[in-house]
Amino acid sequence: MTIVDRAGVRAGGHWIEEDAGEPTFRVHRSAFRSQAVFDAEMQQLWGHQWLYLAHQSEIPERGDYKTRIVGGRDLLVVRDEQGEIRVYFNSCPHRGTVLARQCEGNARYFKCFYHAWSFSNSGQLVSLPDEGAYPPGEAFKARSGLRTVPLVENFRGFIFVCFDPAAAPLADHLGVAGDYIAMVAEHCAEGMEVLPGTQRYSVRGNWKLAVENAMDGYHFGPTHATFVAWLRETGFTTTDEGGKAVVLGGGHSVLVQSGHSGRVGLQWEPRFGDEERARTDTNRQELFARVGEERGRRIAETSRILYVFPNLLLFDIEALSIRQLEPVSPGRTDVRAWELAPVGEPASARELRLKMLVSFVGPGGLATPDDIEAYEAIQRGVEATAGDERPGVDWNDISRGLADELAGLPHDEILGGTVSRSIDESAIRSFWRQWHTAVGSAVAR
Repeated sequence: MTIVDRAGVRAGGHWIEEDAGEPTFRVHRSAFRSQAVFDAEMQQLWGHQWLYLAHQSEIPERGDYKTRIVGGRDLLVVRDEQGEIRVYFNSCPHRGTVLARQCEGNARYFKCFYHAWSFSNSGQLVSLPDEGAYPPGEAFKARSGLRTVPLVENFRGFIFVCFDPAAAPLADHLGVAGDYIAMVAEHCAEGMEVLPGTQRYSVRGNWKLAVENAMDGYHFGPTHATFVAWLRETGFTTTDEGGKAVVLGGGHSVLVQSGHSGRVGLQWEPRFGDEERARTDTNRQELFARVGEERGRRIAETSRILYVFPNLLLFDIEALSIRQLEPVSPGRTDVRAWELAPVGEPASARELRLKMLVSFVGPGGLATPDDIEAYEAIQRGVEATAGDERPGVDWNDISRGLADELAGLPHDEILGGTVSRSIDESAIRSFWRQWHTAVGSAVAR
């Protein structure tokens, strides 16, 4: 990162230029195009950082399993016969064949289709053809069990993995961001559950553009004009002027909005109907009694989009959506998303929740298609200027609000980080600084 201080002194590398004198903050566009950068990200980020994998409610019963690709690695998460959640590489220890070939199911045993080696869902090798041809005794079987992922931790139902056995504990990685995850878990005394079904789509754009988009309140009015017009036509107004961008440290950040729109089960608005109004009042009373009114109002009355570095987006807005980013190449990102809901929610409330989800943040809603079109357009644009070495041509500008940031952003004890307007770009700059610490210094442009 090239730092230009107020005296014009430069130091560091060259992916980012930050000039405190102007002030400006720029990112070189090759960070979105370069295969060398992508390879370094897979090694430095996905190979060493904590990554979101799944929610515990997705495998509620013994034998339930899911397969997921995270950081380019095929993984198998299963609840074994003792009820323990285990995560394995989805790879037969014999010759490497993918073991579980379905994306989900229930199994006491996993049998490799290639040579018929079989394993319990606790990971032990339990049978293999022509066992006498292998070394006798239990030592061979013991070392031939399923390969476990080095680190697995469960935080309030959210399962994270790390491929680096020397990594710090998950709590250290999450820091203040953990409290925002906890607030999602506290929506309901009975707990939260992922609803059946996965929203899966691919985007012709770099994964970092998805992060920028989620943490960018500046684009809301221009990009989502159709949604804003619909709200106004139906009697509601919306504004981002009161929104906040909260930098949480470690690359994590959150956009916090109030008065944006209703929140199913927690903050009523007329389009939800009278039945939902009575249920919301009851829910709020229970919530305030359980966690205290101050925290209860934070949970119920503010919409939040949380980014947990590097692969998790948690939309706690009209409805609840978990979104997982999976980089495939410099110009392609796979996205998986799931709806999270209170356990035991009435059918009418569940129907409303799903309607709100698909109307805005679902892949066919009033927001997500706009966002996808925007960052696919950015990807085409950053490809267009490749190789143009004229000063400033092949760079993106992320300077909005930098002067206020350099003057010193306030620290909010309640929100747990430094706070700026959501239409400024402090959260995006925070991401890029963390990215440079982990990746930018490890690969040359």
